[in-house]
Amino acid sequence: MAGNSVREQILLAVVAALRPSAEGMGATLHRSPTVAISREQCPALVVFPESEAITERANGRVTRELTLRITALARAIAPAAPETEADQLLTSAHAALMADVNLGGLALGIKEVECEWDVEDADAIAAAIPARYCITYRTLAADLAAPG
Repeated sequence: MAGNSVREQILLAVVAALRPSAEGMGATLHRSPTVAISREQCPALVVFPESEAITERANGRVTRELTLRITALARAIAPAAPETEADQLLTSAHAALMADVNLGGLALGIKEVECEWDVEDADAIAAAIPARYCITYRTLAADLAAPG
């Protein structure tokens, strides 16, 4: 039986790195939820793997770039500003993620790609701030579970 791919090991390491940050701010942490985050689950930090690209192949090694979206979600009732809470949550998550850009030796590095802002009017104001990160790592060409 094969072990987890390096990609899955990286995703588990990212969630583990973000957990103390989320919990320290009273937020829930979710990986790729299939249903919307409820009001009771907010504030929340959500991790979505978005894509992966192969950037180089050499000597039986494959360099890959995994793009993740980390979204800080907050809801508030006026006069509180959900954008402020979501920004604080994302700032804390960013610091936690960048504290070990090699994710314990699994990755070659992490770079921030972009950030967006999304505010929705519903029964209360909700703010979502998604940030994208690119994680570069290597595997053996013949084994996705073996770091290269």
